[in-house]
Amino acid sequence: MELTRDEERTLGGEEGETRQRMLELLVGLGKVFGASRLVPVASAQVSGASYKTIGRWGLAWLESLDAKVTVPTVLNPVGMDRERWREAGIPPDFAENQEKVLAVYRRLGVRMECTCTPYEFLPVRSGEHLAWAESSAVAYANSVIGARTNREGGPAALAAAIIGKTPCYGLHLDAGRVPQLVIRVEGFGGSGSGPDHYGGLGFLAGKIAGNRVPFFRGIRPGPDELKAMGAAMAASGAVALFHVDDVTPEARGFRPVVGRLEEHTITAGEVKDLLTGTEVEAVAMGCPHCSPAELGEISRLLRGKRIKKPLFVFTSRHVIERNPELVAGIEASGARVYADTCMVVSPMMEPFSSVMVDSGKAFAYVPSMCGALARIGTREECVAEATGTPPG
Repeated sequence: MELTRDEERTLGGEEGETRQRMLELLVGLGKVFGASRLVPVASAQVSGASYKTIGRWGLAWLESLDAKVTVPTVLNPVGMDRERWREAGIPPDFAENQEKVLAVYRRLGVRMECTCTPYEFLPVRSGEHLAWAESSAVAYANSVIGARTNREGGPAALAAAIIGKTPCYGLHLDAGRVPQLVIRVEGFGGSGSGPDHYGGLGFLAGKIAGNRVPFFRGIRPGPDELKAMGAAMAASGAVALFHVDDVTPEARGFRPVVGRLEEHTITAGEVKDLLTGTEVEAVAMGCPHCSPAELGEISRLLRGKRIKKPLFVFTSRHVIERNPELVAGIEASGARVYADTCMVVSPMMEPFSSVMVDSGKAFAYVPSMCGALARIGTREECVAEATGTPPG
């Protein structure tokens, strides 16, 4: 790799051991993937924030670092709502260790917004380079906004945050953003069979695409639907970028390429077949974190109803603070809205052996991360399950 004089000084230890270690990590990563240089990043988003996922050894590694981030940096969801963890049933020893993790990140200069939807408040522009780690945020930034970030590991994202740069390979390059297969969707959009479930579509598409870049035809999703779709593909597969014909910002430039690619078809019937399952003990929504529009839909669906099964809704503190009336409307039913965490990375879901979710991402992760059976449905079906009332 070609390094600047400043980078050479950092690599030689002139700016401290931590910055040296972080640059060594980035240079090593760049060499593995054939990067010729480092590229400055506008922001970073760091995973490895929940004590549930990093444990005591991850905490020990974080505590060994002594440097400050040099670009705006936020965290992935942590293992608990920082303000309401007692109410949520989080064990005190877990909360103590989670606070230690947060204290280290705070010392490093990381902002305490703990969310998988940092684009709700971080300014992100098309074409700018990022170092984001959370899979659904990466898919959204690349696909919906047109920014450029690889799916970074937690340590690499933190290293990029401290150095302010990341290796320039993969999705940072034009060549890495070319579609590799076409997925044609049939039956979505006004078919009369109920709302289209883009999380379910993404779950199936991720299994087809793996880590390739898919190009979709036959759908017209909005921003929240794109979010759900990308999050699910990143979980059931490893998709970090996708294009939707006439919808996403880079799709138009790839139309001539599409005719030469392998094609697959997913039907609305196949997606609908996912939306079945057995009895569940709890319902959880907000993976990725709910947007204001999604909170509004949940609040509307719960109006005048009381829950009969635990119902948890997860979103960012940023969204909660700006939409108190929607949160109040949801919690009037007995449901709870939590910030900073989600059903996947928190121990709060461990008492339940079966959970219904509205998300293809959660559908993929709940069995392995929470040890529970997962059932997927629309938000309307999730509210119906939690309240014991028929949908509609």
